[in-house]
Amino acid sequence: MTALAQTAPELARDRDLHNRLLVRSWLYVVLVVLVGLVMVGGATRMTGSGLSITEWQPIHGVIPPLNAQEWQEEFQKYQQIPQYREINEGMTMAQFKGIFWWEWSHRLLARGVGFLVAIPLLFFWLTGRLENRLKPRLVGLLVLGGLQGAIGWWMVASGLVNRVSVSQYRLATHLTTACIIIIATAYIARGLATYSQEPAPRGTQRFAGILVLMVLFQIYLGGLVAGLHAGLSYNTWPLMDGAIIPGDLFVIEPAWRNLFENPKTVQFIHRMFAYTVLVVILWHAIATSRALPGSTHARRAWVLLALALAQAGLGVATLLMHVPLDVALTHQVIAMVVLIFATAHWRGTKGAYPLPHEIVVRS
Repeated sequence: MTALAQTAPELARDRDLHNRLLVRSWLYVVLVVLVGLVMVGGATRMTGSGLSITEWQPIHGVIPPLNAQEWQEEFQKYQQIPQYREINEGMTMAQFKGIFWWEWSHRLLARGVGFLVAIPLLFFWLTGRLENRLKPRLVGLLVLGGLQGAIGWWMVASGLVNRVSVSQYRLATHLTTACIIIIATAYIARGLATYSQEPAPRGTQRFAGILVLMVLFQIYLGGLVAGLHAGLSYNTWPLMDGAIIPGDLFVIEPAWRNLFENPKTVQFIHRMFAYTVLVVILWHAIATSRALPGSTHARRAWVLLALALAQAGLGVATLLMHVPLDVALTHQVIAMVVLIFATAHWRGTKGAYPLPHEIVVRS
């Protein structure tokens, strides 16, 4: 009886850790695919492909045109929108197919992420591998994914009637929602990892959480820059239009619209907030090293700073090189890496979720 009493908690712990490993591995795969989805979305935007499919067909839209007649029908639909009439008139079928496949791939990958979340979630749930605390969080993740699909179509719809491109407001919202999904996925997955370090003090935890919000806001600003094609102008650094603080930042009335609609103002804010994020991350790394010298938390804070510096360097390179596709996409992907690492660092300061068998024992 004594031996059984001694080994039962160990068996329960091993079972809990094994289940956590399975769920965590699945969520890491989801994270990789989400980053890939963001990258394809960025390429779709940069190649001007996002309006090539003018209808939202969640089920039927999985099947691309299969013959010349179907291709012609899709092309005729595209020819009805302002982007074709004002920018791409005279486009050949081959050129249309080039932009169509980008948008189709983006939508197909988005649908695939839905299945990648839903099917394993159902399996883990039915086989009893999910902890109770995880169930509402993972269902919420699935709901967020569905909402993101609707936001994606809302974004596309903004460019089908009176515009030649999508609204920068909606593009930034679409990108930010994708980032919130990535944050949620990384946060849940990191909470299932094993930790060799005690949780950090509350102050460090809060500071790490603020960094995640700052990185998210900087990505939102990047979405506005992308939506306005603001990176294609004022391609100098560190000066912008010949000055540290350029003129004509508030030429649109009312003044608040400049923050969202003036390419010069939006790029300037994106630059300035990038410097702010770097300074705050540096401060966090120094403060964490002083409060917790030699700790995992301190090491991660410095790694986060290194990633942020690399991202800033890529941002400058993207600007100076006039936004080449490969460099711009790398800049976007590394932004996701910074966001994921900042989230993992934040979650790491809190320590792991209690194991289910430990909760039972305490109760």
